[in-house]
Amino acid sequence: MFHIVLYEPEIPQNTGNIMRTCVAIGAKLHLIEPLGFKIDESKLRRSALDYYEHLNYVTYSNFESFEKQNPGTYLFLTRYGKKNYADIKYPDLKSPIYLIFGKESTGVDRHLLAKNLESCYRIPTTDKVRSINLSNAVAVVAYEVLRQFEFYDLEQMEPETHKGKDFLDQFIEKKDA
Repeated sequence: MFHIVLYEPEIPQNTGNIMRTCVAIGAKLHLIEPLGFKIDESKLRRSALDYYEHLNYVTYSNFESFEKQNPGTYLFLTRYGKKNYADIKYPDLKSPIYLIFGKESTGVDRHLLAKNLESCYRIPTTDKVRSINLSNAVAVVAYEVLRQFEFYDLEQMEPETHKGKDFLDQFIEKKDA
């Protein structure tokens, strides 16, 4: 349905958290090199926890390589965006949808953003910060996309493969009859 793209991510813990989010929402992760870490780095695996084996991801040597292999709608999330990400009508977009997030220090290359101004969006913040944490930004935007698609086939309750929807029932205190 939609894809998460990390343009030259630098911090393994952020990428690990994003990997876990991708598994949770069924999104494919695309990593554009250079990466600020080795993909097998222990911090990355620790952040992704035991979900790493379920992750669907691909790495690319550069943005051009990614672009050639992945036609679709590109949405760039950047502090320089002049439009709000929540105003996008995601179900109306041509699929597949690629949400593109930049590296932690400088974001997506400015020239690439300038070539795609109409596809640049912003997460609103106060004027006290430049941006929010990368893994938080991915989660915020990804869940807005999911909300607009009515969370398609995601579990609405605790799955039976885990604790099950009635798990808390055992903790209900019984009143004296």
